[in-house]
Amino acid sequence: MGGKGQPLQKWSAKRLDGQTILITGANTGIGKETARDLARRGAVIIMACRDTEKGEAAAKEITEETGNSYIVVKKLDLADTKSIQEFAKQINEEYQHLNILINNAGVMMCPYSKTVDGFELQFGVNHLGHFLLTYLLIDLIKQSTPSRIINVSSTAHTMGGINFDDLNSEKNYSPMKAYAQSKLANILFTRELARKLEGAGVLVFSLHPGVVRTELSRHLNPAVRFGLTMLRPFTKSPSEGAETTLFCAVAEELEEETGQYFADCKRANCSQAAQDDEKAKKLWEVSCQMLEIDWQ
Repeated sequence: MGGKGQPLQKWSAKRLDGQTILITGANTGIGKETARDLARRGAVIIMACRDTEKGEAAAKEITEETGNSYIVVKKLDLADTKSIQEFAKQINEEYQHLNILINNAGVMMCPYSKTVDGFELQFGVNHLGHFLLTYLLIDLIKQSTPSRIINVSSTAHTMGGINFDDLNSEKNYSPMKAYAQSKLANILFTRELARKLEGAGVLVFSLHPGVVRTELSRHLNPAVRFGLTMLRPFTKSPSEGAETTLFCAVAEELEEETGQYFADCKRANCSQAAQDDEKAKKLWEVSCQMLEIDWQ
């Protein structure tokens, strides 16, 4: 691991001038630190944020620090398929290429609620929202090869399964199980997407960023939050948490690793459920049905 505050150039001093990178949830936490580092490398950064006011403030800060003025903030609400469709339409119309898509945004262990379209919030935002966004941008990504898609998952996936009989947790809701299910879905999506894109020049990775001190913990109960405070010396800052995402984005030795899961800037073990290719195919089909799309 790199030291706190070090620029993350140790794997690659690679410049990204002329490349376009889209990061969801880029106004805070890991997403913001990811944007900061990639901006240093000269890329055009699209910060896709639900809160554009926070997004503009983050963009201003990053521009002032890095000198990169090619940072754009656009409204994206992953809990609303209409917002995703409108956002993707804008990107497809305004940009000729998209070299790296980083599906970073997420919600964690929140009280039970549903998206605009009636999906359980964690499954809807963390998995279905990013699934739909990737589908709507995939042609642009394929036109921009060599390109990459990075899905931020979590080691929490090991605590979950895909409950195909109750994906929206309407029969029984556990904030932890629903979160774990959504993070497992991220990895299964990555595996199946990599399989479908084989030979297309698009690399796909999923990753665990570490236990990171971000706003994601805001829904946790006070006792759990206190426990995390006690563990603070063993947790990561947002900049440290962004390291594995950046590794997957810029490291040059990953051509043979597409579809794999990473942690601490190296390939890592995931659960048996996360390696189930039949389950990955079924999740793909069910996701398409839920979103009413045809993605072969």
